[in-house]
Amino acid sequence: MLPEPIVGIRTRAAGRVYFRDRLMNFSSARDAMDHGFALITEERKANGLFLKGDLTFNTTIANLDQYKSGVALSQDKMVRATNREIKRMRTKAMGPDDLISSLSGGNQQKVIFGKWLERFPQVFLMDEPTRGIDVGAKYEIYELIIDMAKQGTTIIVVSSEMPEILGITNRIGVMSNGHLSGIVETKATNQEELLRLSAMHL
Repeated sequence: MLPEPIVGIRTRAAGRVYFRDRLMNFSSARDAMDHGFALITEERKANGLFLKGDLTFNTTIANLDQYKSGVALSQDKMVRATNREIKRMRTKAMGPDDLISSLSGGNQQKVIFGKWLERFPQVFLMDEPTRGIDVGAKYEIYELIIDMAKQGTTIIVVSSEMPEILGITNRIGVMSNGHLSGIVETKATNQEELLRLSAMHL
């Protein structure tokens, strides 16, 4: 998938990544995180969640240094952070001790969002962020994405859902068989043009 080579999870075959006129050549996902990049992967259960862990573990795992008191982790800080994200994301859960596996797909995705929001990312990459979740959770995530963009976060969404792309983006880059076939302004395009571009290199 396109976002993974950007953040160093997979090796790029070609191309360069620039952010604010600086070349970004990440050697690992940790390197990307340290530069303010965050990624929500397409397969949340395979590589986005620790299914045997609770909400606190899944919310704080990407940002443990923030929850230290001296050299040890502070459970109190971790629980407070988890409660903060439960409230912000309106996650339907009994509390931080709930097992992540007990939540619906939409609420699991909210926990993943909360985990990355605790790091205040500058660039947030999202690969099919609403796949497999209910309509209500989708719209809550759409609202979050739009609010983050308004606050200055750079957001790149990879999606195969046309209404989603047309509804939450400012610009759309269309891929066709591994090639970038065009970049269009969302307000000036339509489904017909996007379909034409998507078939350009088939």
